[in-house]
Amino acid sequence: QVQLVESGGGLAHLGGSLRLSCEASLSEFSLYNMAWYRQGPGKERELVAINVRGGPTDYSESVEGRFTMSRDNTKNTVSLQMNSLKPEDTAVYYCNARSAIIGADYWGQGTQVTVSS
Repeated sequence: QVQLVESGGGLAHLGGSLRLSCEASLSEFSLYNMAWYRQGPGKERELVAINVRGGPTDYSESVEGRFTMSRDNTKNTVSLQMNSLKPEDTAVYYCNARSAIIGADYWGQGTQVTVSS
């Protein structure tokens, strides 16, 4: 059974940092595009960062320069280092694994990030 398990959410103050992790029980992990999404209160789910099969990572404009996504294909993990946090970063953050080659799309259960001012 495929599982994406996120960890590391919590409460941070304005300007603080948090690090999210996602461990994926996937075979052929390297074939997946891995991404972080978030959904804030009353908002649509939005893409935060995406790494295409170990290549460069793209970020949304709202987090560019503050968030860094990393990927370890040997451990089937991705992480999201979030610095200079703002209240508008408050959201449930989701890990996503998607592969057009395999025809699969998996989501984690989400982890809450709350940033107070």
